[in-house]
Amino acid sequence: MPLKADLDAIDWKILRELQSDGRMTNVELSNRVGISAPPCLRRVKRLEEAGIIRGYRALLNAPALGLDVVAFCLVGLHHQADAELRIFAERTRGWPVVRDAWMVSGESDFLLHCVASDLGAFQTFVIEELTSTPNVDTVRTALTIRRVKDEGLVSFERS
Repeated sequence: MPLKADLDAIDWKILRELQSDGRMTNVELSNRVGISAPPCLRRVKRLEEAGIIRGYRALLNAPALGLDVVAFCLVGLHHQADAELRIFAERTRGWPVVRDAWMVSGESDFLLHCVASDLGAFQTFVIEELTSTPNVDTVRTALTIRRVKDEGLVSFERS
């Protein structure tokens, strides 16, 4: 699969390190990737401006915040016209329980990653919000038991 960006080995090291720890200083990052701080900062800025680095965020411990239920919902729509898909996608942005939403291929149209305080809150969302949404045909849910892998979103097999 061809790359959509011109990245060298140092760029890949920068991406790997920042995905692992986005809070490190530029000096620490430059030491880890083996270049001095000024060119390291220029490279990071270039990766940000190119949209390869989309942003930075804190990863929160949901159970420590009282959000104990993680579930996935596979949603099938009655109609899959582009306008209908866009309407449903926009609606997901207004549901706080939905943390990630993906349009998918196959038997379902959307995969929703949901986080709720408890089973009752999740059930209320599914019954009162999700299944009653116009154009929703089917909803299949899967409650998680435990997370078994938690890696960054991008694999670095290339470098």
